[in-house]
Amino acid sequence: MRPYVTVNFAMSADGKLSTAERRQVKISGPADFLRVDRLKAESDAIMVGIGTVLADDPSLTVKSEELRRWRSSLGKDENPVRVVVDSTGRTPPDASLLRKGPGKRVIGCSRTADPVATGRLARYADIIVAGDDKVDLGGLLGSLFRTGIKTLMVEGGGTLLWSLFEEGLVDEMFQFVGNIVIGGSESPTPADGTGFLLESQFTRMELISSAPLDEGVLLHWKVKRARDGAPSSPETLGE
Repeated sequence: MRPYVTVNFAMSADGKLSTAERRQVKISGPADFLRVDRLKAESDAIMVGIGTVLADDPSLTVKSEELRRWRSSLGKDENPVRVVVDSTGRTPPDASLLRKGPGKRVIGCSRTADPVATGRLARYADIIVAGDDKVDLGGLLGSLFRTGIKTLMVEGGGTLLWSLFEEGLVDEMFQFVGNIVIGGSESPTPADGTGFLLESQFTRMELISSAPLDEGVLLHWKVKRARDGAPSSPETLGE
């Protein structure tokens, strides 16, 4: 078994997450920020890849005091478990997600990770080793499930998102499309990587809803064919 996986991202009208230099760009607005904070608060854990940590240094905390109180009233930590997929142990010990706000942290590494680096990071996070040369995402998700994580929100980046789609590990997707064009063949997209070569391999989704939001549109999708033991539906704090 593994957690129910919800992918969330904001992209430009031409399908880019940021500039070619991987510089963070404001794509959505206040209404979408509130929506994402709520989604974060409803999740048991939130996951990002090491590229996002190095480029953006996110804290991955719940910003709303009301939502933090809501989680606490239900016996949850103020923030979801923060998970980094980091094959070689490059997460800086002073990264914001390791230092800001209460809550548990997990770093998923492969067996090639520098033991000195992971030993240093173990002061701030639980280390889960899954995979030889790179993180085995299915194995990592299985380990997270066994610790009690039933719902997982994934915020990026494009390499991690592609790997999850490639392995059939995504169940649901929220996609905010903003009113800007970034351009650039080297600019990251929501699913970077080698890409599927055969039509039979494509991830197919069902559109649940679409609605104007801020100066863009929010699309909500569910994957038609998810694999590898995901729960049939997400569990939220409000249930």
